Amino acid sequence: MQAGFTVSARNFKKAVDRNRIKRLMREAYRLQKNPLREHLQESRKSIAVFFVYTGNELPQYDVVFEKINAALQKLEKLIIE
Repeated sequence: MQAGFTVSARNFKKAVDRNRIKRLMREAYRLQKNPLREHLQESRKSIAVFFVYTGNELPQYDVVFEKINAALQKLEKLIIE
């Protein structure tokens, strides 16, 4: 399973801000990827996921964590079906 993360330079001019958001997304993904990885291994499938942050304000970690969780749960449902 591969994952990518990006943040628009149009909304965040400073690289420091873009890097912080990507770091938050990577950490939230790292902590929650195991259930999805297990389902993929059971079904002998592989996926590549790319997360794009489209907001225009610096997010709090708990918001990022919830949104990544929701996205991963949707992917799990698609894999199970």
